[in-house]
Amino acid sequence: MKIYTESWWIVKSSIDDLDKNIIKLLSKDGRMSFRDLSKFLEVTEKTIRMRYMNLIDSGILEIVGKINPITIGLKEGAIIQLKIKANGLYKVIADLKEIQHIRYITVTTGDYPLLIQVAAANQEQITELILSLYEHSEVTELNTMIQLEVSKSSYQVT
Repeated sequence: MKIYTESWWIVKSSIDDLDKNIIKLLSKDGRMSFRDLSKFLEVTEKTIRMRYMNLIDSGILEIVGKINPITIGLKEGAIIQLKIKANGLYKVIADLKEIQHIRYITVTTGDYPLLIQVAAANQEQITELILSLYEHSEVTELNTMIQLEVSKSSYQVT
């Protein structure tokens, strides 16, 4: 039974169709039992268990609990692009990693080499964070976008 779409996969020789299908099913329901996986994919539980452990051991698959920020009171969000002084990028990244409300940090191309995503309880917390970023000695400019509505927030295989 083929349930994955080929265009999604960056083909790796160590992953076959069964591995891809296990990953896809677990991305939709990370608590799916080996028994249910084996029934759905028409293989033995032992096969599923071995494949699962190989995917975990190889670092291809990571099982984690995902928090819905809204349910724990983090109802406001922002995406902030930062311009950084020459040679200051990794110092800024190290400092940003220590800030609780920053949930995502990435180095990018373009005019702003750093992008962060913020989750906060209210606009006041976002404002405080923005003001503290302006005070950082290595930050030269910010471009802030307040998130009005999140339509999708996942890394689920489709």
